[in-house]
Amino acid sequence: MTEFVLQLDPARLRALQDLADAQGRTPEAVAEEAVRAYLRTERRTVRAVGERLAREHADLLQRLGE
Repeated sequence: MTEFVLQLDPARLRALQDLADAQGRTPEAVAEEAVRAYLRTERRTVRAVGERLAREHADLLQRLGE
């Protein structure tokens, strides 16, 4: 695993630490889960937008491919 430094303001760091403590986890584990969830969501959003644009412009894309 590669190390990554995330700088948080004191209030967010404390909130992360409190949440991790309440869950019996490390702040790093909570942050890693949050990043994974964010990436899943954004990946779906980008895919959906790409598919919508491809549908909306299918005729143009087909002409460009000819």
